[in-house]
Amino acid sequence: MDKTVDTRTPATTKAVALMVGASLLVAATSLIAKRLGIESGAGAGLNPFQVSAGRFVFALLALGAFLSAAPASRPSLKGARWSWHLMRSLCGWLGVTCMFAAVARMPVAEATAISFLNPLVTMGLAVLILGERITVRKYVAAGLAIAGALLILRPGTDAFQMAGILALAAALFMGFEAIFIKRLSDTEPALRVLLINNSLGACVSVIAASFVWSVPSAEQWVLLVALGVVMVCAQSLFIQSMKRGEASVVMPAFYTVLVFAAFYDFVLYGVLPSYAAVIGAALIVAGALALAVRRSRG
Repeated sequence: MDKTVDTRTPATTKAVALMVGASLLVAATSLIAKRLGIESGAGAGLNPFQVSAGRFVFALLALGAFLSAAPASRPSLKGARWSWHLMRSLCGWLGVTCMFAAVARMPVAEATAISFLNPLVTMGLAVLILGERITVRKYVAAGLAIAGALLILRPGTDAFQMAGILALAAALFMGFEAIFIKRLSDTEPALRVLLINNSLGACVSVIAASFVWSVPSAEQWVLLVALGVVMVCAQSLFIQSMKRGEASVVMPAFYTVLVFAAFYDFVLYGVLPSYAAVIGAALIVAGALALAVRRSRG
């Protein structure tokens, strides 16, 4: 007997609204990273390692302020699977660093679309690592996503951008990260995962940034703080959405991040995506949705 999720309930509506809010903030972090990474009147752009360090450090400080104000929410670290947390944090750090480097060099919407290949990476890893079965639906999803990526990247033409390789690397590392998150979410509370991830990410990113450090301008300091705070808020909204609604219902709302990214890029930089980029992004999202959205069966 099929069991479908009622998408009209107040709880589901709230969960979808939270996911749209998370998408709005995730797109904003990409725009902030773009501003930090390009040369402006404030001076030279910051190295992506330094930008990702700001993301983790100030996200950790924002999270620490929240936990100080709400001590009852502090998660216990007892029983934490530290090796899995470390691998997740390393992949997450590499993923955001590659993404920040990509958005500084290409339109944000296009880099975001390419990064949405990460469900395809996760699917492949799930087959190899978790022993999941590959199906016709997964083959179709992979074909759509790859076709979309080729349309955006257009290798072998003058339109090809090496920055797209950075976005592909971001998708690869985010795919690995998703596998570790899947393993951790089976046994660990969300707030503990969030705290440990930002703590380890801050340590690793600060060490990497120390080799390329340049003193940020006043504007860049403000943007670094904003990047961390906005990112941890986005993570919180994402987690709350996933807790309140079925993944098959709320996850499609996450792809509104592409709409927000394109809108921000147009308003701030006058960038309009090409027809090929729009079609490519649509194919990638279609492939991702084919993997993420399925009816619950009982």
